[in-house]
Amino acid sequence: MSEPRPLSDQFILRIKAVTRDLVKLCGGIVRSGEITHRSKSEVGRWVSVNEPDIIDLSATMALESECGVPLVTTVMAEMHGRRLTDETAAQSAASINAHHSALLRAQGELSIHMSSALEDGTITPAEAEILDRSASEFETLLRAFRGGLASVRANGPACAAKPLRVVGER
Repeated sequence: MSEPRPLSDQFILRIKAVTRDLVKLCGGIVRSGEITHRSKSEVGRWVSVNEPDIIDLSATMALESECGVPLVTTVMAEMHGRRLTDETAAQSAASINAHHSALLRAQGELSIHMSSALEDGTITPAEAEILDRSASEFETLLRAFRGGLASVRANGPACAAKPLRVVGER
């Protein structure tokens, strides 16, 4: 049996970033510890870029099951050139519109953070951490938006519960 390949820094940082998002979606470090039956210190090490520990498979499965979003699994699949799909989720036009609005807000926040970081012409490690968190949120929202669009492609047209109105229209 051959030795396992060491994980790249890029992979570890991506896993830590989505783990941080997953922990946040599940209610924070304490709640995630309860869900996974792990200490808050261990969960804290999973999300800290200054610690080498990464989330394990059973904890990943527990947290993803809790919130219903396969963030870590998606990154693991992407790192192997694969993509997860969810063809069973039905999307309404209103839902897709809500995803789009959230995506635009996150894009604006990412742009603000990037502009702030570039003011002095240098991106520091602390600024890179802020940018990564902002980009991670954007990526999560983009994934949800794309999932809605994939559902429309697979299941046919999306309909709004109520017709969308133009502002000023009665």
